Amino acid sequence: MDSQLSLFYGLSFLTVVIAFAFAVYLYLWVKKQKTVNAKIQTVSALIKEGANTFMRREYKILAKFAAVAAVLILLFLPSPIWQGDPVPNISMAVAYIAGTVLSAIAGKIGILVATLSNGRAAEGAQQGIKPAFLIGFRGGAVMGLLVVGCSLLGVTAVLMITGDSSILLGFSFGASSLALFAKAGGGIFTKTADVSADLTGKVELGIAEDDPRNPAVIADNVGDNVGDVAGMGADLFDSNVAAMASALVLAQSLGGGVNISMVFCYAILGLLASVIGIATARVGKNGNPTRALNSSTYVTTAIFLVLTAGATLLFEGFSWRIWGASAVGLLVGVVIGIATDYFTDDTKPIVRKVAHASASGPAFTILSGVSYGFISALPAMVGIAVSALVAYQLCAPMGDGYAIFGISMAAVGMLSIVGMIISNDAYGPIVDNARGLAEMGDLGEETIRTADELDSAGNTVKAVTKGFSIGAAGLTVISLLGAFMSEANHALAEAGKELITGFDIMSPTVFFGILIGAAIPAVFSAMLILGVDKNAQRMVAEIHRQFNSIPGLKEGREDAKPEYDKCIDIATTGALRELIPAGLMSIIATLVVGFIGGPQAIGGFLLGNIVSGLLLALFMSNSGGLWDNSKKYVESGAEGGKGSEAHKSAVIGDTVGDPFKDTAGPSINTQITVVSLVSSLLSSLFVMFNLFG
Repeated sequence: MDSQLSLFYGLSFLTVVIAFAFAVYLYLWVKKQKTVNAKIQTVSALIKEGANTFMRREYKILAKFAAVAAVLILLFLPSPIWQGDPVPNISMAVAYIAGTVLSAIAGKIGILVATLSNGRAAEGAQQGIKPAFLIGFRGGAVMGLLVVGCSLLGVTAVLMITGDSSILLGFSFGASSLALFAKAGGGIFTKTADVSADLTGKVELGIAEDDPRNPAVIADNVGDNVGDVAGMGADLFDSNVAAMASALVLAQSLGGGVNISMVFCYAILGLLASVIGIATARVGKNGNPTRALNSSTYVTTAIFLVLTAGATLLFEGFSWRIWGASAVGLLVGVVIGIATDYFTDDTKPIVRKVAHASASGPAFTILSGVSYGFISALPAMVGIAVSALVAYQLCAPMGDGYAIFGISMAAVGMLSIVGMIISNDAYGPIVDNARGLAEMGDLGEETIRTADELDSAGNTVKAVTKGFSIGAAGLTVISLLGAFMSEANHALAEAGKELITGFDIMSPTVFFGILIGAAIPAVFSAMLILGVDKNAQRMVAEIHRQFNSIPGLKEGREDAKPEYDKCIDIATTGALRELIPAGLMSIIATLVVGFIGGPQAIGGFLLGNIVSGLLLALFMSNSGGLWDNSKKYVESGAEGGKGSEAHKSAVIGDTVGDPFKDTAGPSINTQITVVSLVSSLLSSLFVMFNLFG
């Protein structure tokens, strides 16, 4: 083994140990914070029990799917097991299982920490912004550090043991497939409860968002954890693994050695930069939590750029062109975040324009939100296009294959600070839960106002992190397209066929793939949103039943207790029923296109899937985020405040936006990654068996 590569394997494991140790310290710090309110302790226990019950039932279903997939991989990948050496097939199947297990652990860790932090953050808000912010952020940071540490540990171990980067595609597929179903299931659960609680509580009865009389309130808080914490943790674990896997596949095809070392070096330094950024994150006594979260991201970005520049200077063979590609990717990620912030922050004009439009009725809320959502996709799409173009042109002079490798390193660069990104993202649902607990624990208006400010920052930052992760997925899948070409060309060379040098869109086979690929994200999104729609209708009916049949519930009598467990069960059962079909449809569509049109059609399929998927994901995430913060802006007293016509319209906008931003939007980038990995893994089968390829 190359001595430089051995050094980076060792440094990877050392960095993982540092990240895990810091995560344990933060976990113990959060656990040490006091929680004394009996109501908050009771509700926190209900949230934790509901989240764990859902995760247990979800993972049982996903374990069956993973077992079937592992057997199929063992039999057919990378080539039919009966045709030669069985070791690669066994390695691929084991790597796939390892990917699913680590992805599941990422989600479970998130639930553990979030349900520990939410009540403590609520009670911390009694002392002001500063203590509550630190509890929420450090709770999220535990998940951020452990998720990124697990991904670096898994990728390093698989490559070091097998020495074959193609096996990493199996590991990445395990992470991606579980993330796809976990994100879909968690997203359907959380938005079923959120939509139902808002429609029956705020719109029909005019009661507060987290009024304990509403039977859907606990299910809503459970949903924040299973959707926004566990689902997003698995999603970003998958994105990070996919970016590293595609870069390492391309690096090995270029001769390995120094290029593989650079991938590991940048991943290590990104994790270290996140550790430093998390350790230095602070907010003043009367500070702005949104500014604190964003400045932590900028600090981490600067540290990463300096550290990687130093490594490029220090290590022999490291290329400044590759450094430039990763720097461009990271900087574009920050620009995407700033653009998303502009469209979703309630201190900026767009959110206020939508709030103002709401005073004229819900139709104008929807029309303005949809319009600004579409406009908001442009900066991110331009950013992804520019970073891919610059990275390609920067690295093309290095030789054949380096241009696509440059794009893959731009994706690695964009995801290099993913530890900080996950910390910011997990902060959101923790303080969202804290806001609800502050109201249910009767902590007073001032505490609720503080929690609202933290929650509003969480909404804005969640929108930013979603934009960031979608942008990173865009670059990752472009590099996965390169990985697919590399894998397909290896199979074509063995079959004595002409190699792929590009995809001609005038070719009917390629165009066939483009059209079908472009349609899949729209159908996938519709299936998830319909899942929320059907499930929410069932829950609304159950809430009406309880309000009508439980004496004194509507009036708030002490002896009238809502049956929270019924709503949790409806959300759980419905989500588990709907989580498999949409993801399975995407995988089956990939197989059909591949076996009909061969590798050329798959190239077109991936191209169409990437372009339409990114557009829809950005539109839905941003429009949902701006509707949510428009509602919060009105609730702060603008446009007539709570109970006004503007407020009712804004709540309806937020209800439409909920499955956009938390179910379909963030699931699309995982769907794109999954079909890209399926294409790469099955490339040899598509070469051997097709109708028109």
